[in-house]
Amino acid sequence: MIDQEPQMETLLQGATRLFAALGYDATTLRQISDALGIDPVRVGFTGSKRDLYLAVIERAYRIETEAMSPAITGVVVADATQAADAIHTIVDRYLDFCVEHPEFPALWIHRWLYDAADLTGLERQFSQPLITMATRVLEQAVTDGYVGSGVDMEYCVWTLVWCVHGFVQGGVLDREGERVGPDSAEELARFRAHLHQLTQRVLSLPEDATP
Repeated sequence: MIDQEPQMETLLQGATRLFAALGYDATTLRQISDALGIDPVRVGFTGSKRDLYLAVIERAYRIETEAMSPAITGVVVADATQAADAIHTIVDRYLDFCVEHPEFPALWIHRWLYDAADLTGLERQFSQPLITMATRVLEQAVTDGYVGSGVDMEYCVWTLVWCVHGFVQGGVLDREGERVGPDSAEELARFRAHLHQLTQRVLSLPEDATP
């Protein structure tokens, strides 16, 4: 008898990789089945490609929420330095999460390019909640007088998302014109330092906060 739970997780992982690499529109159920050597029906999946994609997006959201929520919702600060430390922690947590799971940023980048355009409302359900949570942390820090005011906090959060997704997926060109990215520990550290500097200057955070 087949233990279906691990097989189903394998199916979702494999489907995630293919949707991330090729996009929803260019991926077929047959490709996923052939690549994994798994018959979706035998592991309990009887839906369409659309159903599988939705399951992939929902799984990605669940994993990201489990990783990010403690850093976002557990913020308790009493002064500007603690607020800055909490913000730097959120930045680090998000960068580390995307480096560990590069397929998740790839899924959303495909959607930014209008992949799976007929599947509407996914951003509102599976992307916007975390963006809103992070934005509220920054807005509360402004209200408490811990960070600089006059900053569009939604665009601040989105700027970090764009930067992290772009770096994780595309890296940068080095001086020889070769592409380097998060696989290079040196380049990852350099990018991390840049993110902290960007966040610190945009939000006027204390310079003695620990990044």
